[in-house]
Amino acid sequence: MGDVWFCPVSVSATSNCGCYSFKKSSCFWGTCQWSSLDFALTMKLKRRRLVHGSVKMKSFALSTTPGLCFKKVSSELEAEDGLRERGKDIIFPLSDFFVENKLEEKLGSDDRNRIHFLEERNEEMLSKRLLKLSRLNKVRSALELFDSMRVSGLHPNPHACNSFLSCLLRNGDLQKVFTVFEFMTRTKESNVTGHTYSLLLKAVAEVKGCDSAVRMFRELERDPKHKTCFDVVLYNTVISLCGRINNVCETERIWRVMRGDGEIGTEITYSLLVSIFVRCGRSELALDAYDEMVKNKVSPREDAMYAMISACTKEEKWDLALKIFQSMLKKGVKPNLVACNTLINSLGKAGKVGLVFKVYSVAKSLGHKPDEYTWNALLTALYKANRYEDVLQLFDMVRSEKLCCMNEYLYNTVLVSCQKLGSWEKAVKLLYEMEGSGLTVSTSSYNLVISACEKARESRVALRVYEHMGQRSCEADTFTYLSLVRSCIWGSLWDEVMDILKKVEPDVSLYNAAIHGMCLRREFKFAKELYVKMREMGLEPDGKTRAMMLQNLKKR
Repeated sequence: MGDVWFCPVSVSATSNCGCYSFKKSSCFWGTCQWSSLDFALTMKLKRRRLVHGSVKMKSFALSTTPGLCFKKVSSELEAEDGLRERGKDIIFPLSDFFVENKLEEKLGSDDRNRIHFLEERNEEMLSKRLLKLSRLNKVRSALELFDSMRVSGLHPNPHACNSFLSCLLRNGDLQKVFTVFEFMTRTKESNVTGHTYSLLLKAVAEVKGCDSAVRMFRELERDPKHKTCFDVVLYNTVISLCGRINNVCETERIWRVMRGDGEIGTEITYSLLVSIFVRCGRSELALDAYDEMVKNKVSPREDAMYAMISACTKEEKWDLALKIFQSMLKKGVKPNLVACNTLINSLGKAGKVGLVFKVYSVAKSLGHKPDEYTWNALLTALYKANRYEDVLQLFDMVRSEKLCCMNEYLYNTVLVSCQKLGSWEKAVKLLYEMEGSGLTVSTSSYNLVISACEKARESRVALRVYEHMGQRSCEADTFTYLSLVRSCIWGSLWDEVMDILKKVEPDVSLYNAAIHGMCLRREFKFAKELYVKMREMGLEPDGKTRAMMLQNLKKR
């Protein structure tokens, strides 16, 4: 009988019978019974000193005789044994990430690293060495040192373990990440921190997707033992994962939970929140997050400022957008052209023409070349301020000097001004110019020209534009027919009005408009005919139509 202390080191053995199987991986102590066996156990020491600071290690290599074979123990059994040892230490199904065949095939991990005999037994010194190797991205050396410490019963400190996990993540060794995390949770005094959970969730997201990582976080939340380790770094990681899949509801929930736990967000936290909320169309939440950031005296990052300018435009908060823009200039940040255009558009909608052109001057001083969006925002600002003549002049300057590529939006902004001024000749000219330049002319563009003709009492021209519209295979809509009916009534083209009403599908708004116009022109006979006809078709007249008919019916 003999006692053999076995660990994964070099072994040379001879026997008179059979082959013996030994467990290859994690270190264990075993007692073997030998009867009538001449077993000689020898160890060939390959002395390799790794001197880094005060850490010295000796390595051993395997050397066997032909009569001795080693059997590889599957990682599934090791993981299963580890789970039995831990009992209920881990509440979430980590085994799904360790023993899945698909995961192992994808990762292709190789645990055949050297195990070193550590002359240095000081855990703090070894932890510093592991930390240094991890930061230098020396994965192989870090793996050997970590496995050697684990075999020797030594435990790296949390800082070293987290740095080692980061190193493994950078190099794509995701299976080893899970192994290291299990080792950290098995220690009597768990050295898992919020940063550890953050790294684990990143690994899960890489292997199983962001949805799985978020679900794992929800499971961790349920156990107070794990939640005590949560910090702002972990919350930032989960918010970022939610942002990747545009899960705005979970993002908002985590933000509320984080605030309820008394965690104060950082620049990264609020930058993520604002960006995700703006991207998902929840501008009101972005404004709330920004208000909280200002309240907590956290300086916003550049990307958060850009997102906030966009959110302010959607929520019509032009004053806040201008304030953020000015703070960017004070910090020495050069706002890009998109931010300048967004602010100009926001100020233009509010009718702040003076501020619009000040921001435009700032954009030019920053070296930005105005594009079609810039010019359209400037034209819109002038239109909102009822400066229709200035709109036409600015457009003519942009077109003549070829300051940007002309598009339908620019033309439509000018056509709206023509409609307000009743400049039908200018409108018709611009319409034919659009068609000649190859731009797509929409129904709304034709409607604006017809409306300009209506305002100028040019009924015949409006009809010709309508006919031309049909030749261009552009379908008219209700607004087209309303403008035509009103224009023909003011031009006393009664037959044309009747023809239009016969061609289109019965529409109560068209009949109401025709009756209103005819009553105003004192054509009560036509008005009564249309009123009777619309009632026969089952169309319900509005209150104004009924009042006019009751008032003027006896005047026939």
